[in-house]
Amino acid sequence: MIKLQSITKSYMIAKESFDVLKSVDLQIDEGDFVAIMGPSGSGKSTLMNIIGCLDKPTKGQYFLDNTDISTYKDKKLADVRNQSIGFVFQQFHLLPRLTALKNVELPMIYAGMPAKERKDKAMNALEKVGLTDRMNHMPNELSGGQKQRVAIARSIVNQPRIILADEPTGALDTKTSASIMELFQSLNEEGTTVAIVTHEKEVADHARKLIFVRDGKVEYTSEQQEVSL
Repeated sequence: MIKLQSITKSYMIAKESFDVLKSVDLQIDEGDFVAIMGPSGSGKSTLMNIIGCLDKPTKGQYFLDNTDISTYKDKKLADVRNQSIGFVFQQFHLLPRLTALKNVELPMIYAGMPAKERKDKAMNALEKVGLTDRMNHMPNELSGGQKQRVAIARSIVNQPRIILADEPTGALDTKTSASIMELFQSLNEEGTTVAIVTHEKEVADHARKLIFVRDGKVEYTSEQQEVSL
């Protein structure tokens, strides 16, 4: 499904080129549940941004469903994101003046979906994450865990094949983190491919595959037993 070949990402700093990713080879199969770990500055978030088509590699090839998308222009990458990928972030990124329901509707508004259809889909997504009774609440009326569930509902509302989550439990307590990971496991069991960047071993333990990144390279990849909740 996802295959990276010799991916390098470079930035210019003080007129010198600095490689954040260094000839990375990586494969994520359809239906995988992957945790990406590594120390701060290892390149794992940059790797996630490239997988999510939020950034483009300097060198190398990115194959999605056997199609090389590494040379796509911004418009075509945006189409890939909208059609195939849902994103969840540590800080939720909810618009404070919109209700939970309206926040979940946003991706569909950008896609030009009719109002009735997007409302129905948003309600179904919020029901799936257990927030039917909070859909008309504003973000400041929600707990951290509820905000993250809204963010997850927003990420799945267009039924993406891939969910990418960058430190999704970083701002949550242990009990709430466990419930969020249970939700990701449920989505994966339904067939969605899930990749999570995390510093937390307890979070990574829920994944079936661990990818460890250090100094811009994949140091190792290992299969692991998924935690039962």
